[in-house]
Amino acid sequence: MSGEVYGKVALIGLGLIASSMFWATRRAGLAGHVSGYARSEATRETARRIGLCHEVCESAAEAVADADLVVLAVPVGAMASVAAEIAPHLKPGATVTDVGSVKRRVIDDVAPHLPEGVHFVPGHPLAGTEHSGPESGFATLFENRWCLLVPVEGTDADATARLRVYWEGMGAKVDEMDADHHDLVLAVTSHTPHLIAYTMVGVADDLRRVTDSEVIKYSAAGFRDFTRIAASDPTMWRDVFLTNKDATLEILGRFTEELFALQRAIRTGDGEQLFDYFTRTRAIRRGIIEAGQDTDAPDFGRAKVER
Repeated sequence: MSGEVYGKVALIGLGLIASSMFWATRRAGLAGHVSGYARSEATRETARRIGLCHEVCESAAEAVADADLVVLAVPVGAMASVAAEIAPHLKPGATVTDVGSVKRRVIDDVAPHLPEGVHFVPGHPLAGTEHSGPESGFATLFENRWCLLVPVEGTDADATARLRVYWEGMGAKVDEMDADHHDLVLAVTSHTPHLIAYTMVGVADDLRRVTDSEVIKYSAAGFRDFTRIAASDPTMWRDVFLTNKDATLEILGRFTEELFALQRAIRTGDGEQLFDYFTRTRAIRRGIIEAGQDTDAPDFGRAKVER
């Protein structure tokens, strides 16, 4: 068991990440009280029904009142409006963080709204599944996964250190990173792969109309893995690509160059180039497993977990 890090935590948005944060917080005793708010009344009712949060509030302002830590767990495109809404109700000395997949845009959208004396430490837990909504969360989501903190210039070091302890208490490994570098790294490791998965599944959908559902019926593991990624929340991913445009386009450009090189190797029968390329990429997969970020078990190493 970990000790209490914050007296009160407020979760704004009650999807996969926020719900997992609650279960992980409760399991480790990291907060005395957790309040929550979701824009949808149906989501709030579901949260109450399953016991998600100690209190589910009817407004974001009510949820953040007296909170020591406020977590913005809403789509990146909604961050600015939420920050403006809660700003007058934040107590002095509180820390505001987020869980968005893009950091520069979040900083630009949120920081101007926050009053003097409130600490802003943007964050990004590198954890998730293809599921969304309040019932999708579970306490072990963050175990042995990285959470990247991106404190803005002038942020109180103690506030950052305290947030680090909180994430570590939920099982995460924590690192700090500059916002622009974060956005480029994530364009490589997450954003562009998602875009490619969406594209591949879209192509298969076109083929399915021709092949009378054989693409679905005879799906091999590679295509199934694409569909798992492409099942992710569409609102979140729309906002990711609109708010991390430059880095994503840069990596897509590099991807296109690599793809043309592979096309040329296949067209010219250059088996040596293909073999060497696949050998290099195979080594990256081994590195991910050795780093403890996945297993060689099927289904991405994910077993069904209980809350």
